[in-house]
Amino acid sequence: MKEIVVQKFGGTSLADTDKIKKVADAVIKEKELGNDVVVAVSAMGHTTDYLVKLAKEINPNPSAREMDMLLSTGEGVSIALLTMAIQAKGYNAVSLNAMQIGIITEDVHQKARIIDIKTDKLKKNIKAENIIVVAGFQGITEDGEITTLGRGGSDTSAVALAAALKASRCDIYTDVEGVYTTDPRIVPNASKLENISYEEMLELARVGANVLHPRSVETAKQFNVPLRVRSTFNLDNLGTLIIGAKNMEIYKPVTGVAADLSQVRIVICDVPDVPGNAARLFGALAKENISVDMIIQSYARTVSNTNDIAFTIDKADVVRARSVLDKIKTDLSAKSIQVDENIAKISIVGAGMVDRPGIAATMFETIADLGVNIKMISTSEIKISCIVDKEDASRSLKILHEVFDLGSDEIADVKGDLPEL
Repeated sequence: MKEIVVQKFGGTSLADTDKIKKVADAVIKEKELGNDVVVAVSAMGHTTDYLVKLAKEINPNPSAREMDMLLSTGEGVSIALLTMAIQAKGYNAVSLNAMQIGIITEDVHQKARIIDIKTDKLKKNIKAENIIVVAGFQGITEDGEITTLGRGGSDTSAVALAAALKASRCDIYTDVEGVYTTDPRIVPNASKLENISYEEMLELARVGANVLHPRSVETAKQFNVPLRVRSTFNLDNLGTLIIGAKNMEIYKPVTGVAADLSQVRIVICDVPDVPGNAARLFGALAKENISVDMIIQSYARTVSNTNDIAFTIDKADVVRARSVLDKIKTDLSAKSIQVDENIAKISIVGAGMVDRPGIAATMFETIADLGVNIKMISTSEIKISCIVDKEDASRSLKILHEVFDLGSDEIADVKGDLPEL
């Protein structure tokens, strides 16, 4: 019986017609290996940004529903063009959008989660030996409303398709050779990892590694879908395989280092130390679909019986968060609200950190030796994160990468502009 392989190609891989033709070659190469192939694609490079710009010119505050209607059109262009390119090379292919397949999501616009994928039409086309090209990033509610999945949505679409079809693996094609110990554009001797666990990849994705979106890794882990991160521009390189930790040999305590500059720190000052205030605060944010990352509540002051509640959110949510906090400030009897956008989250991740003493101390001592002040700390079994000033991010990242011996003797060959840290 043939194996099913799901491939995903992002916007940089589909930026123009020449690149679309190269993607078609990558798809055909997998088909010629004897596998049934399902491809999930994003909109062509910069298409989404262009559509957002058009929307803002029409209405500075467009409704979420109409934005989903608009943004979902980008993938429609990609699936049609890629299918044409595959057909031009003599192979049978068909393009399908979320409505045609039945990619069912919750009734939430712009950040919807997939709850079911109908497989009848997919299996029918697989049986007919068609290469199937699917629009990623989008879904449809039970009532027929078009939704989008938010940032990294095409990755999530691809993994969900692989889970629904019980695919042998899901290959995520991008503009890098695989998953590195850190961003090779910042640290040129970053090492490419041959293997990494779901747990480590999930933590790295959450703390700023932009190779995969956390939701796609969560889905892969839940349904045990092997993931492979590969380069569209070097098909001979097998990239990085992401699998369960029990299938891996762990040699180093730290697998990777990441910097996240997309966070904002908010401090609610002098909140009365009474039951229910934290619940009211974070409940109000949750109602607006605003996710909170790190949370620290200070010890209650003896005289005033108040404390400070500090937390971080994604920068994209800060305007909505301000609106929520302005309304709830009076309910909480808080004195003031501080918003700090000049922060970065520096994290080390590794399954080998479990029950290994001294890792946190080494990280903190290393950062302290740079003269860098740590504003917040968050930990899990396999991750330690620190909030520092944004201008300290680059040197903190580089020295931690060196201290934990993550470098390679080779200089990474990567594409893309150097990120600002």
